[in-house]
Amino acid sequence: MLPVLCLLNGCSLNVAPSFPIVGAYFPAWMFCSLVGIAVAIGLRVVCVYNGIDSFLSFRLFTYVSLGVLAALAVWLVVFGP
Repeated sequence: MLPVLCLLNGCSLNVAPSFPIVGAYFPAWMFCSLVGIAVAIGLRVVCVYNGIDSFLSFRLFTYVSLGVLAALAVWLVVFGP
């Protein structure tokens, strides 16, 4: 019985982080992913405008990584401990 209780150690009664928009509750990860996508697109536009994009060898990996970093930073700043 004790090993089963140890597996339930991460469960809590707290609800998932969410916020209401026009009466509907949206999960926090959806907000963070939209911010990450917007940041990745914005950085792509800035890099193309400045000519940095032509020097990148792995463009898709670079922009996806920057978007993920932005989304995780928003998660940490807004919903973190």
